[in-house]
Amino acid sequence: MSQLPNEPQTLAIQLALVIDLNVCVGCHACVTSCKEWNTSGAAGPMTDLDAYGEQPTGTFFNRVQTFEADSYPDTQTVHFPKSCLHCEEPPCVPVCPTGASYKRKSDGIVLVDYDKCIGCKYCSWACPYGAREFDEERKVMTKCTLCVDRIYDELLPPQDRKPACVKACPTGARLFGDVKDPDSEVSQAIRERGGYALMPEWKTQPANQYLPRRVTKQPPSDAARAEKDRP
Repeated sequence: MSQLPNEPQTLAIQLALVIDLNVCVGCHACVTSCKEWNTSGAAGPMTDLDAYGEQPTGTFFNRVQTFEADSYPDTQTVHFPKSCLHCEEPPCVPVCPTGASYKRKSDGIVLVDYDKCIGCKYCSWACPYGAREFDEERKVMTKCTLCVDRIYDELLPPQDRKPACVKACPTGARLFGDVKDPDSEVSQAIRERGGYALMPEWKTQPANQYLPRRVTKQPPSDAARAEKDRP
C-alpha cells in the first residue's frame, strides 16, 4: 500500500546516538573532540569569537548540561549531554524556506546545506531541543552531523568509523548505530535498559535515546540521623 501524504515516513535505517546517563561523568571529552573534528572537517570551521573576553560566543554541536536533582540529603548530580536528536519527524526541516535543512533517506541523518542556508534562524525557533547553532562568522545555521564525513570514510579502520564524541568518551557512555536494526548494540541497549526519547510530547520522534540513571540511595549523613532522632 502506498504511503499517504500525511503519514510519517518510516526509514529502513536510522543512525543515532544512545547516551548512558548512568556512566556519563561530565568530563566534556565529547564536547572537545566534536569541536576538534568538525572545525577541521566538512562541517567546519566552528568559530569562536572573543573566546577569552567578557562575552565569549562560539559554535558547539554537542553540549553537556550539569544540574542537581532531588533534594538534600539525597541530591544527585546529573550530567546530560545534548546535541541534535536527528528526529524522525524533524520540525526544523519543513520550516526552512530554502530547503537547506533536510533529512537523508539513506540513514536518517538531519543535515544543513550551507550553500542554501540564509541564516534566517527559522529552524532554530522550530527545534524544541535548542540543538541548532548559529555561526556568527559564516552567518549560517549549523548542527551535529553524526560526523557524517567520518563514519563513511573508508580510509579509516572500521572500528574508527564512529562519531568523534563516541570514540572520545572514556566511560563508554555514548553508543552509535542503527536504532531500526533490532540486533544492533544501540537497539539492545534501549530494549534492555529502558531507553527513552527526550520530550516525547512534542511528537518529533527523536532518534537519539537516553539510558536512565540507576539512582542509588545514599546512607543518611550524621546530621540527617541527628535531625531524625531529635525529640
